[in-house]
Amino acid sequence: CETHSMGNHPMPSKPPVMFPSDQRILERLGERLRLARQRRRFSTELVAARARISRTTLYRAEKGSAAISMGVYLRILAVYGLEGDLDLIASDDRLGRDLQDAGMKSRGRSS
Repeated sequence: CETHSMGNHPMPSKPPVMFPSDQRILERLGERLRLARQRRRFSTELVAARARISRTTLYRAEKGSAAISMGVYLRILAVYGLEGDLDLIASDDRLGRDLQDAGMKSRGRSS
């Protein structure tokens, strides 16, 4: 089992336990990354070199591995010119805003 050092805390390369629904989300992301590569007719060697990752890491990202870091996903997206898509994640937090609004309304009544 390979480990990577981050300060004094070793980071295991073993992926975290995922709920099946969460794993399917990652697998769909991986599939979209693979399709983006194929549409551009980029080889795995080219994408890996431009993203500064190994071909094995690219393969794992395209399979939706939970062990792949967000930074690696960002670098792959950047190779395709899709890094701006990461800005869309959690940008429309309707539930959070509704909860915040509900909290403000209930606090306003008790005053």
